[in-house]
Amino acid sequence: MTQLHLKSLMGETGKLTSEIYMRKHSPLIFALFLFLSACSSTHYLVKTPNLYSAVTPYPDHMAVQQTQNTQTPSDSEIIYITDRKPVREDGVITGYSKKRSDSMAVGIAHLKFGENLAWSQLKTLSQTHKDRAKVKVKIASFEQVERFPATPLPFIVTPTGPQTVQEDAEEYQNSQHKLETLVRERLAVADVKDVIIYVHGVSNSFENAVLDLNDVWHFTGRRGVPIAYTWPSTNKNLFGYFADHESSAFTVHHFKETIRILSQMDEVERIHILAHSRGTDTVTSALRELIIEARAGGHNPRKMWKVENLIMAAPDLDYGIVKQRLIAEQFGLGFGKITIYMNKDDGALGLSQWLMKGLRFGRLTAAQQGPREDEIFHNVKNVSFINVKKVKGLIGHGYFRNHPGVLSDIVQIIATNAKPGSPERPLTHIESNFWLLDNGYLKSEAP
Repeated sequence: MTQLHLKSLMGETGKLTSEIYMRKHSPLIFALFLFLSACSSTHYLVKTPNLYSAVTPYPDHMAVQQTQNTQTPSDSEIIYITDRKPVREDGVITGYSKKRSDSMAVGIAHLKFGENLAWSQLKTLSQTHKDRAKVKVKIASFEQVERFPATPLPFIVTPTGPQTVQEDAEEYQNSQHKLETLVRERLAVADVKDVIIYVHGVSNSFENAVLDLNDVWHFTGRRGVPIAYTWPSTNKNLFGYFADHESSAFTVHHFKETIRILSQMDEVERIHILAHSRGTDTVTSALRELIIEARAGGHNPRKMWKVENLIMAAPDLDYGIVKQRLIAEQFGLGFGKITIYMNKDDGALGLSQWLMKGLRFGRLTAAQQGPREDEIFHNVKNVSFINVKKVKGLIGHGYFRNHPGVLSDIVQIIATNAKPGSPERPLTHIESNFWLLDNGYLKSEAP
């Protein structure tokens, strides 16, 4: 079945027009969805964001500093944190699998742009739209720097409460220090002391996570320190979605620990989190628990956890659950800003919605929000819903990096912290907290 055939099954809202057809062919359709979302052949640098052109050039002053430690100026480094099980050959780690590990691994991935591509060439390509040459990006090598002890850590019960066994606590702390050192070394040469964390969705490999973050980070001008948080997904069989669904919950504790460690570093001023698809469930579940913890201790969650921007792209979340677990818990007040990118024609979320029987948050429209939520968001000004125009089909689910307008907006959020409707982010206001982003958003008027 071709993508065109699949798209013909979708109505304006992404619903399949024939329930009979779905019952008969849903295994094939869903298997194809998993295949399309997991395609990971040659990776090319994404299209240049609308934001950049010869008139508004790529901002390279920070990028030059960030590349001082790489072999060639155009190469890059991404820190990774994963609770995937390592793949070993002759005792050497050669990759990370879809299987779960009870411990977190920390390392550095070294990426290569093209073949001996000079920085000046990459800069020109990074602000070119028409007839731009393809830039192949690959992970040239990676090295695991540290593996944390497995969790849960052993503990004993004392009259004052549970206490981690001292030897295990010290071992864990040593691993924490090694992660902090990796981040600290890179912050030392960064203009801004920000950390950008990316959390992927289902059917993504370790390589997908690193390469996708690299696309986004490169076009921010390589601001701050990028960290790919990659959990055990990449199940490609018919029931892979369900396995990945469970693994997105398995990883919550480790993601919480990641935020704890980074937020406690004095050198880290702000944390930006970009979560895609099912990764939004991992992130929101972890942050919800951290917010409750901070409030219970009498602390301000925003100051304690330093999350300046939470960006959710095509969130694969049940909107009913979002209302009861996030909105009801006043979740949004724990951050500087929350930005949610939505597309009512997202075919992948349409299939997820059909399968899970609940409106997907990433397909929400202003008309589907109830009066109670309208009243709440009228008073909560830091949450924005961005409807992305003219993105259809199954492969459109990755529009956060493939859509030059959406990528431009993400860059502006991280770089300027501007609000929607501001000169830096001239989105079209729909109503309440809803905004529209079209294909020409932030496109330069240059000839």
